[in-house]
Amino acid sequence: MDVIILSPFAAGLGLFAMLASLAVLIGFAYRGWSVLLLAPFAAMLAAAISGEPVLAHWTQTFMISAARFVAQFFPLFLLGALFGKLMEDSGSVKAIASYMTEKLGAHRAILAVVIGGALVTYGGVSLFVAFFVIAPMATALFQAANIPRRLMPAAIALGTSTFTMSALPGTPAIQNAIPMPFFGTTPFAAPGLGVIASIVMVGFGLWWLSLQQSRAKAANEGFEGFGAAASASLNQPKPAPNANLVRERATVSQSFDPEEIEHGHISSDLPSFGVAMTPLVLVVVVNFVMSMIVLPRLDADYLSDVRWGETSLAAVGGVWGVCVALAVAIVALVLLNRSRLPALRDTVDAGANASVLPVLSVGSLVGYGAVIAALPAFALVREWVLGVGGGPLVSLAVATNLLAALTGSASGGLTIALDALGGTYLQLAAQHGIDPALLHRVAVISSGTLDSLPHNGAVVTLLAVCGSTHRESYRDIVIVGILGALLALIVVIVLGSIVGSF
Repeated sequence: MDVIILSPFAAGLGLFAMLASLAVLIGFAYRGWSVLLLAPFAAMLAAAISGEPVLAHWTQTFMISAARFVAQFFPLFLLGALFGKLMEDSGSVKAIASYMTEKLGAHRAILAVVIGGALVTYGGVSLFVAFFVIAPMATALFQAANIPRRLMPAAIALGTSTFTMSALPGTPAIQNAIPMPFFGTTPFAAPGLGVIASIVMVGFGLWWLSLQQSRAKAANEGFEGFGAAASASLNQPKPAPNANLVRERATVSQSFDPEEIEHGHISSDLPSFGVAMTPLVLVVVVNFVMSMIVLPRLDADYLSDVRWGETSLAAVGGVWGVCVALAVAIVALVLLNRSRLPALRDTVDAGANASVLPVLSVGSLVGYGAVIAALPAFALVREWVLGVGGGPLVSLAVATNLLAALTGSASGGLTIALDALGGTYLQLAAQHGIDPALLHRVAVISSGTLDSLPHNGAVVTLLAVCGSTHRESYRDIVIVGILGALLALIVVIVLGSIVGSF
């Protein structure tokens, strides 16, 4: 590989180009501008300031990288969004939420919300579908138990956006799928460490929320606040969120376009809890069977031919497994709930449409990252990241955390990090005797920590559907969604460094 020697001026100019383009991307995205336009503009700005060929970077670097991401992961976005919409319109998500409400009741409101959110998201329901269904359940439970509304977003986030997204083995979340082509792993990478990380996240989050509930009770703080102020606030309508702003931020952070939530027909005839849970169980079971039994026995040597892109089963098998699991669950869901889906075509159309903007938005972020990684000055950033003390696991965690934080997207930050440095980390893992499955789990957990900064689309949407604000609820989201995940990440890195992957 050719070594490019940069003069101090060229290096400084290149670093300035990267920082300036990143400031443009973050600043305008936070104001609701579409990342579909911002990402190529910011990438071309960085290329122009660095003295690189702008048009060549647009068509040969940006577009090829974005297209590669879409080619790899669009099937998961498509099937995941379709499955989530079918679960919503069949009444299955609401049936699960109602069951948890009935069984646990208002005296265990926080636990009911966390478990309800975890069941549906670990089973493959899109995060945003879960938000719109779990939020009314949480509102009823918290009001009945007189728990402050401000704790509601954190409880929903703990159940939907933490351990079921990044830690539990086999989760069909797109974040858990992204490392598979880079490391040749499966959705069940490092299952023991994933379970331990989940326990840390859940235990810490529930401890914090229970502590806040006790403090609120001691201070006589109810569902809507304190005393007279609470009574007055009950009659004040909550400010409506900017729908376009929510949509633009949401579609770069998750795999479902909120615009499609209102389309289709939601059944008022709810299925039983067993019927509602069956498709979710199928996702996990079929995913496990495909990853551990079927695919390892498959003769896929033909994939090395030019006709199939000269790839390997290790690079595509993980995505295949999740796709088959979601497809089987979708068929079962429709068969079990056909009478509850009178507008099946509308529901299917809405689910399919809900996948398009998110995959293109994240693909645009990936294209932006590819251009930045192709700039000569990026070699300095690479050297700094790889030089972080603590070894490859710590370095990978730092790189993924930073990129997820800057983009406000777990999937976007993770893909950019692995596109730029995935091959390097795989080589370092081989040199240090690190199982690629451990790299997978560390990378995924790292993507789900600092991504939850105020500009994250999931945070914006969650606060909007809960009728809360950053000022009221964001601190608790930080504690359960960021601090808890960071603690779990530290535990995984320490255990993985001592005993390896398990």
